[in-house]
Amino acid sequence: MVDINIQTTISPYTQEPVCTRPLLSESELDNVIAESVKAHKSWKKVPLEERVAIARKWLTEFENISDVACEDLSVQMGRPISQCKGEINGTIWRARHMIEIATEALAPIPQTQPEVEGVEKWILKQPLGVVAVLSPWNYPHLCLVNAVIAALLSGNAVIIKPAPQTPSPAERWVSTWQSAGLHNNLLQVVHLTQERTLSQLCQDQRIDFISFTGSVPGGRAVQQAASQGKGFKGICLELGGNDPAYVREDADIKWTAEQVVDGVMFNSGQSCCAIERVYVNSAIYDEFVKAFVEVAKTYKLGDPSDTKTNIGPVVSVASAARIRKQVKDAVEAGAQIVLDESHFPEAKEGTSLVGPTVLINVNHSMELMNEETFGPVVGIMKVESDDEALQLMNDSIYGLTASIWTNPTDPQSLAAAHHLSTELECGTVYLNKCDALDPSLPWHGWKNSGQGVSLSHLVYDAVTHKKSIMKRVEVKGVYEKK
Repeated sequence: MVDINIQTTISPYTQEPVCTRPLLSESELDNVIAESVKAHKSWKKVPLEERVAIARKWLTEFENISDVACEDLSVQMGRPISQCKGEINGTIWRARHMIEIATEALAPIPQTQPEVEGVEKWILKQPLGVVAVLSPWNYPHLCLVNAVIAALLSGNAVIIKPAPQTPSPAERWVSTWQSAGLHNNLLQVVHLTQERTLSQLCQDQRIDFISFTGSVPGGRAVQQAASQGKGFKGICLELGGNDPAYVREDADIKWTAEQVVDGVMFNSGQSCCAIERVYVNSAIYDEFVKAFVEVAKTYKLGDPSDTKTNIGPVVSVASAARIRKQVKDAVEAGAQIVLDESHFPEAKEGTSLVGPTVLINVNHSMELMNEETFGPVVGIMKVESDDEALQLMNDSIYGLTASIWTNPTDPQSLAAAHHLSTELECGTVYLNKCDALDPSLPWHGWKNSGQGVSLSHLVYDAVTHKKSIMKRVEVKGVYEKK
C-alpha cells in the first residue's frame, strides 16, 4: 500500500527506491513559514559584513562535503559519477562570485542628477522578507546558487522546495550553512506535494518572492497560483529551451563537432540550455554531420557509478518513452536517422537508458525541432546563409540561449557573428561556446523560456525592495549649524 504522506525517490538507473521523505502537512508548512518570517526579522538587522563572513565559511563547509554530494547526484538523478564533481566545483565558483559582489551590489546608490540644491538623495536596497525557491532535479546545486545566495545575503529568509527526484542536495545546503553559523530557520527545506506547493506555499501572503526552475507548464502553474493568493509577490521563472547552434562555413569542423556534441549530450541532454537543434552551412554540411556522428559514437552509455560511463540514464522511463516518441514521429514525417540507439548496447526500449541519436532531413514542423526534447537527441539542418540560419534560430517559442560557431581570427567572421548575436531572440548568446553560465552575467530567458533574472548583480535587485531617500541638508533661517 502506498503511503500518500511519503515521498519516494526512484533511481533513474536501477528503477529501485533510493530514499524517502515525509511530506509536510498544512499546519507543518504554516509553521515553517512562520519561523521563516521570525528569522528574517532578526537576520535583516545583522550587518552585511557578518552575513558575508558566514557565507564565506559556508563555502569551506560545502567544499568539505563534495564527495558525498557527488554520490547524491549520481544515485538520485543518474549523472555519471565522473561528471558530478563538475557541478560541485561550479557551485563553489559561482557562489564565491555572488558572495564577493554582495557588498557592492547591496550598497546605497547616491543620486546626483538632476541636481537639487540643498538636497541629498540615494537609493537603498532592503530585503523582501521570505523567498521560496522551487529547485529542479537536473542541476540541483547550481540552480540553488542562482537565487539562494543573493536572497540570504540581502537579508531574506529562504524556504527551499526541492524536486522530489533530488531531495538530498537542498538538505546538504541547510546542514552546511548551519555549520557555517547561519541563524536558525533562515534556510529551511520542505518536501511537499505539488498540490500543497501551489495551493499553500505559492499563495501564502507571507511569501514575498518565488524563484522557480522547471518546465513551461510548471512555470505557468506557479505564476497562476501566486496570482491567486492575497497580496502581490515577485516571481522569477527559469523555464525550458530549444536552444539552437549555428555552424558557419569557416568553422573548424572537427573541433566544433566535438564541442557541439558535448553541448547536446552532456547530462544526457537534460539541461535547459543544451543544444537541441543544429544549423550548418551547406558548404561544410556533409563533412560536419560525418564528424558529429563519429564523435557521438564514442560515448559510453550505462551505469552512472562506472567511471568509464560518460552518458547515463535520463530521469525516468516515462521521459525515455517521450524522447523516443519524438524521434519516431520525426522519422515518420521524413527525418533520417544517421546515428541510432542500436550503436549503444545498453539502450533498450522500456528503460531509462536512451542512446545518443542524430537525425537529418528534419524541419520545423517536427516536434523534435520545435519543442524541448531534454534528452541525448539532436536534429541537424542544412542552411545556405547567415540570414537563413538566423530566421530558423529565431523560429521558436523559446529564447534561452543560442550559439554561433565561426573562425575567431577572421575579422569579417567575427563581425558577422556579432551582428547575429544582436539579432538573436534569446537571453544568452555564445560565440564558439555553449551550455555554460557565468555568475557575472544575468541568466534570463526570453519568450516561453521565462521571466525575471538570476545571477550577476541584477539578482540582488530582484530580491530586494528599493527605497528612495531624500534629505534636505540645510533649511536657511530655520535650522542653524551649531
